[in-house]
Amino acid sequence: MEYYEYQILKSVIAIAVLLLLRWSLLKTTKRFAQKIERLEQRTNLIIKHINFGVVFLTLVSLFLIWGVGIGDLGLVMSSVFAVIGVGFFAQWSILSNITSGVIIFFIFPYKIGDFIIIHDKENNFEGTIEDIKTFHVMIRSITGDLMTYPNSLMLQKGVTVVKPEEIDAYLHKQEELQKEEHDANKDHTD
Repeated sequence: MEYYEYQILKSVIAIAVLLLLRWSLLKTTKRFAQKIERLEQRTNLIIKHINFGVVFLTLVSLFLIWGVGIGDLGLVMSSVFAVIGVGFFAQWSILSNITSGVIIFFIFPYKIGDFIIIHDKENNFEGTIEDIKTFHVMIRSITGDLMTYPNSLMLQKGVTVVKPEEIDAYLHKQEELQKEEHDANKDHTD
């Protein structure tokens, strides 16, 4: 009976420590999100990632406390990770986009509501960020089309954030450039 009491005590301590870790991470994330003015929806996505990590650590801790050997746990975990690894290798962009979404939340200087220009070799994509999801960014173009753009490409391409007070001037300049290009093409065809 004494053995189980010791295991229960260790389990309670492990759960308490992990709940304290979760509370600390959530508080830090929410404070950071308020400081950099991130929307609650984006913050909730990061909170889901934190909750998943804490649940995973809790399960591993409880397995170890209750006598599942490290070798046995290692065997199970290596099998699980091998299957996941094959899946991610087949779809490596999934992991890349999830990681990029977290990086965009904590580091990058653009947020929902910003007008951005994504510089690509062939075409520039421009519009207002409507949402930043786990895998992609939702961008509303100036023509009203809703476009999804992968998070990993947002990190790989140059992105310009147009300040709110400069959007009208930028759009006017773009219209003039399109008119000039259209007139030049019209002159060449005549």
